[in-house]
Amino acid sequence: MPEEGEEVVGEDNVGGYMSLHRYDDNIEELKTYFDTVIEWAKTIFGEPKNEMRGLEWGALYEQYHANAYNSKAIQQRVEELYADAAVTNKRGIFEYLLGGEADERLLNIRIFEESVKKTVYARQTSEAKEKGVSNCPHCVLEGGTNKTRIWKLSEMDADHVTAWSKGGETSIENCQMLCKTHNRAKGNR
Repeated sequence: MPEEGEEVVGEDNVGGYMSLHRYDDNIEELKTYFDTVIEWAKTIFGEPKNEMRGLEWGALYEQYHANAYNSKAIQQRVEELYADAAVTNKRGIFEYLLGGEADERLLNIRIFEESVKKTVYARQTSEAKEKGVSNCPHCVLEGGTNKTRIWKLSEMDADHVTAWSKGGETSIENCQMLCKTHNRAKGNR
């Protein structure tokens, strides 16, 4: 048992612990901690994947080790997310799953599903036809020759109303369809 004020390995202080104990002959406490972290990760995720290298496993352990996980379900979900082309940050899969699949930004998902695009397109097009304006909101604002043009779905791109890089979710509520010209011109604004 550590004495009062003594540094204990874990709890996000490995650096502090190592600094205090850099001249110690016995590294058993540190080795035990790292073995525990590695075994915990292997128990949940199975055989290590390349993307697991370099992650802050000590911090993940400290934050999530008290949670119960179904390792078989987690490992199946890892495979599903690896196969999903919209998941562009495979390294984020592990923290995403540990956190209960709550923070999609860890996966770097930026692509709207086809069903979302079609739903938003249909809604925007219906509203635009009722008002006699373009189904691209930027064409309406710009005026000009396309202010009343109804674009085909294939001529439009799904756009994040609030930019993904600024915390905007890849969800139907944050999706709008823009003509390809305006979507490319909008960029990351």
